[in-house]
Amino acid sequence: PFLSFLPEVQSADRKIPFREKVIYTVISLFIFLVCSQLPLYGIHSTTGADPFYWMRVILASNRGTVMELGITPIVTSGLVMQLLAGSKIIEVDNSVREDRALLNGAQKLLGILIAVGEAVAYVLSGMYGSVGQLGVGNAILIIIQLCFAGIIVICLDELLQKGYGLGSGISLFIATNICENIIWKAFSPTTINSGRGAEFEGAVIAMFHLLITRTDKVRALREAFYRQNLPNVTNLLATVLIFLIVIYFQGFRVVLPVRSKNARGQQGSYPIKLFYTSNMPIILQSALVSNLYFISQLLYRKYSGNFFVNLLGKWKESEYSGGQFIPVGGLAYYVTAPASLADMAANPFHALFYLVFMLSACALFSKTWIEVSGSSARDVAKQLKVNLL
Repeated sequence: PFLSFLPEVQSADRKIPFREKVIYTVISLFIFLVCSQLPLYGIHSTTGADPFYWMRVILASNRGTVMELGITPIVTSGLVMQLLAGSKIIEVDNSVREDRALLNGAQKLLGILIAVGEAVAYVLSGMYGSVGQLGVGNAILIIIQLCFAGIIVICLDELLQKGYGLGSGISLFIATNICENIIWKAFSPTTINSGRGAEFEGAVIAMFHLLITRTDKVRALREAFYRQNLPNVTNLLATVLIFLIVIYFQGFRVVLPVRSKNARGQQGSYPIKLFYTSNMPIILQSALVSNLYFISQLLYRKYSGNFFVNLLGKWKESEYSGGQFIPVGGLAYYVTAPASLADMAANPFHALFYLVFMLSACALFSKTWIEVSGSSARDVAKQLKVNLL
């Protein structure tokens, strides 16, 4: 009964030209980026450590902006509905148009409810100052802003999914947020006062600054490529290399020829990508580790002397990351990627443990997601049989 009141993007009634798809995609990303930089009106303070610092990248959220919630509502609602449908708790026949529409509507409604719940929780938890300091009016205004931004993200994702854009909105928003961080860490003009004096945060800017100001050019290059605690050129080159490798393997696929049982001689193809589950295992693994960080930090601040809390993770404040806490011991440290090549060489067990954990967790999540999302070999064979192929 509530679905008729929800905002909805109508499916395209014609084939959208590629140029129009590009325009729709660029406009959607522009709206998302504007929301990511638009500060929340009425907040009291966002200073101090960010408890969700480690989750920001994967959730495409920015602290203190209207995009504080990022893609959390839509990702959470999508995962819940996929799990319910895959585990047969709710019966969904994807071949029936009404069932698909009902599933999408329920997912949208759940996403809006999650956005409202998270917005209320953020305000009541004191993320922007206590409710007494904010005032009831400002508190309600902040909740409205966060909820409205959540609805915007849901509508933008639906716009792209219904044929008006290129790709998935969730993946594009995550990629946009990551690209924004890469550009900022490469060319940021912000200066940070370290023990060696003021340094530029951006890796490329810092490299040219070091080459201009230092007499020993070889030493300047070495520092630009391998400096600690700040973005360096090695980080940037490694990111570009990984980006190119992923693009290369993204095109790998196996094409299975299929033939219709109804129309004799009519053939088609069923492509199977090498990255069959796309980025979903990475999202789930990042969400798991981010929640571990969040719980470990909360416990360590209150019970830092407890043996089991220290076993879960030890934390210290970093002077180079705006007061954020970084793991220095325990499980939280070992599931964190080594900061640099020097860190890998100094602690090879940490690097090996992280590599094994990352691969094992992603493999497990990938297998589980295939089963619960209805995309296993058995499910695909059943779908082909239903379609008389």
